[in-house]
Amino acid sequence: MEVEFDVRITPGALYDYLLSHAYRSASGLIGTIVGVLLIIAFAQTRKVPYLIAGIVIVAYIPWALFIKSRQQYLSNPSFKQPIHYLMDDEGIVISQDGEESRIGWADTVKTVSTGGNILIYTSRVNACILPKKDLGDKKQLVYAAISSHMDPKKVHIRGN
Repeated sequence: MEVEFDVRITPGALYDYLLSHAYRSASGLIGTIVGVLLIIAFAQTRKVPYLIAGIVIVAYIPWALFIKSRQQYLSNPSFKQPIHYLMDDEGIVISQDGEESRIGWADTVKTVSTGGNILIYTSRVNACILPKKDLGDKKQLVYAAISSHMDPKKVHIRGN
């Protein structure tokens, strides 16, 4: 089975990836829990510093990632061009501007779906970002290609 498609990486797609990555990590989760606990402490004690600290902690990660996604988009010329993907039985071929690279299915770490993207991780921190809106009617074929070539324990696709 082969499926081919083109995607464009937008600041929104980058932000979705960065948020997902941050909140799937221990530090992102711990930070959010601490912030929420401080807000709860304010509700119980009415001490304003708890509220301020809680809001700052809870809001910091999304705000910092929003800024980072814009900076990455603006500083990386490859995000301005469409990226072509071909998924086949061997793996994923990624091409852009005459350059081509292949990732074997065995070299993928996991696949995660978010509200806006399918993320195929090639390492703990690097992923192919596939904005769902760009997949159109090929989205189910992409899901099928991933599911048929990756270990089911590595595939975390929920919803459509």
